[in-house]
Amino acid sequence: MRRFLKKISNNSRSDEDGIFFEKMNKLLGFKPKNLWYYKKAFTHSSTNKTDEKGNPFNYERLEFLGDSMLGSVISAHLYNEVPTGDEGYLTKMRSKIVSREHLNELGRDLNLIQFIDSKVNPKHFGENIHGNIFEAFIGAIYLDRGFKYCEKFIYKKVIQPYVDIPKLEGKVISYKSLIIEWCQKEKKQFQFDTFEDQGNEGQKYFGVKLYIDKKVAAKGRATSKKKAEEIAAKRAFFVFQDQIERK
Repeated sequence: MRRFLKKISNNSRSDEDGIFFEKMNKLLGFKPKNLWYYKKAFTHSSTNKTDEKGNPFNYERLEFLGDSMLGSVISAHLYNEVPTGDEGYLTKMRSKIVSREHLNELGRDLNLIQFIDSKVNPKHFGENIHGNIFEAFIGAIYLDRGFKYCEKFIYKKVIQPYVDIPKLEGKVISYKSLIIEWCQKEKKQFQFDTFEDQGNEGQKYFGVKLYIDKKVAAKGRATSKKKAEEIAAKRAFFVFQDQIERK
């Protein structure tokens, strides 16, 4: 009887669902039970979809859940792997692993954007779309197969290939924060002078001049103020690297 019901279930699955199932199976390394969660993980808010209760149907809530799952698994891993690390050290290391830059890298490496359902042209997505749907995907795994499978996936796809603790210890999360901390410690004046820079590309850009002790230390240009400031700060870091790293 079970075989018969399983056969009926398989036959009732659409060709499209069957293809999606196989792709998820290959990506996960185990069979998904409920494709609904994974479809939701790749649904952009621009589709304006709602569920049977009229609630918005997109990846944003799953993104929140996935962020929590990632934080929990990685926190436990660091706690076990670095028994001498205090709370501050563990928090900083976790932040490096789940930084937006790193999550975007993970999403790109898995090519998750190929699955996204959106009315927005993919060319117009911001860089963070990769990390957002990666977190939503983690949330979908948790709801579909529970914590153990979620933990297993995070170990296989995040911790084993990417978490090298000695390398992470030397990784800078934010050059802007590093420069500000250094300036405050050394009692240096600093200022990020930000301005709009239209350029010839037809897209709004922002330019930044970073002043340290009233002199231009570095410049940056990007499509957002935050990115432009980070670029300028990174360039300034390499200018003052010897002084910053001096013990």
